[in-house]
Amino acid sequence: MEAAGGEGEPEALSCFSYNQDCTSLAIGTRTGYRLFSLSSVEQLDQVHESNEIPDVYIVERLFSSSLVVVVSRTKPRQMNVYHFKKGTEICNYSYSSNILSVRLNRQRLIVCLEESIYIHNIKDMKLLKTILDTPPNTTGLCALSINHSNSYLAYPGSTTVGEIVLYDGNNLRDVCSISAHDGPLAALAFNSTGSKLASASEKGTVIRVFSIPEGQKLYEFRRGMKRYVNISSLVFSMDSQFLCASSNTETVHIFKLEHLTDSRPEEPPSWSGYMGKMFMAATNYLPSQVSGMMSQDRAFATVRLNFSGQRNICVLSTIQKLPRLLVTTSDGNLYLYNLDPQDGGECVLIKKHSLLDLGKAEEDKENDLCPPVPPTYAATVARQSAVPSPSMVPGYSEDGGALRGEVIPEHEFATGPVCLDDENEFPPINLCRGSQTNKRS
Repeated sequence: MEAAGGEGEPEALSCFSYNQDCTSLAIGTRTGYRLFSLSSVEQLDQVHESNEIPDVYIVERLFSSSLVVVVSRTKPRQMNVYHFKKGTEICNYSYSSNILSVRLNRQRLIVCLEESIYIHNIKDMKLLKTILDTPPNTTGLCALSINHSNSYLAYPGSTTVGEIVLYDGNNLRDVCSISAHDGPLAALAFNSTGSKLASASEKGTVIRVFSIPEGQKLYEFRRGMKRYVNISSLVFSMDSQFLCASSNTETVHIFKLEHLTDSRPEEPPSWSGYMGKMFMAATNYLPSQVSGMMSQDRAFATVRLNFSGQRNICVLSTIQKLPRLLVTTSDGNLYLYNLDPQDGGECVLIKKHSLLDLGKAEEDKENDLCPPVPPTYAATVARQSAVPSPSMVPGYSEDGGALRGEVIPEHEFATGPVCLDDENEFPPINLCRGSQTNKRS
């Protein structure tokens, strides 16, 4: 759920990423980084701003906690970990080559280089494992389950085909390889429980979802057929009912994870129903490539952006009890859309925020694209979710990002350099300073 800047791009944001439960947004600029809370549609609250490190191209926040990881272009091989509420550096680590991406949950911190992956224990930042000689991964593509009870890690296993390596980040062992696509991988994303993994290739036409850890294909969605695209973000909703994909085109696609054939009532006898059954029967005699294409589900809902070719990332989140689609763009804007979870269709733009000039954005009433959102989607509000909505949690907390009612095990954030909730036991900075240039494990 992040986007990093390219060399020489005249963009307002050098990077931007949502936190693990989509309750916070982090942006990096040439002068530093900022953190925002995403608890309201009408108002965007800035949680923190830092100008101590210039040219930030990676910034990742651990849920809604005070832990934030920052990497600067001035020192692209060094990872800095901060407790931003105290304004203190927890530690920093240096690596053998440029850091391409960072992923974290409450158990593990992953640092991805072009040809190696480092796995740290987030409680004390100790290096647990180095995965060496991975296939060249120039974009730092990898995904980490936000569920710290499994901490599954996925990364490309080939540069020529879409092979996914699934790794157990807790037990530090390989799980399986998944043959996901014919072409090289471009996007990977776990759902919130780590039970599903979505993938897209560089062609960007087909998105597949696999069961984890078995690696069995569950769903196949066709994003488009006419042209290849660059998938810029791929993300599940927190309840795993929807999967969203954005690209360098003007269209964002939202797919619904359901098997229509299992829930569809028996159709009454009709000419169209008869022909439909005949068509489905005919697919059994077609080549697998053709019949597979015909049976693929298309988008449940879409968003038509007013731009294309611009870097962007999207998430699906519940804000003020209603489902929203959020799109952040490299020019420094955040767009919020309503999503109808019953009927889908075209999502409605309800708000636009400027991430770099909040004062002006709040005063500019022309930014309000419609009156305050009424409590529509009655069916959505009435339908209670089995899991507490993460958007109901305040945008800032010292609980390490736990959902309301969730009990963090006692060993979480216990003794060690990472101490987020005890003001009296914050450790010396130098306990965790280290270099990973020559270590092997």
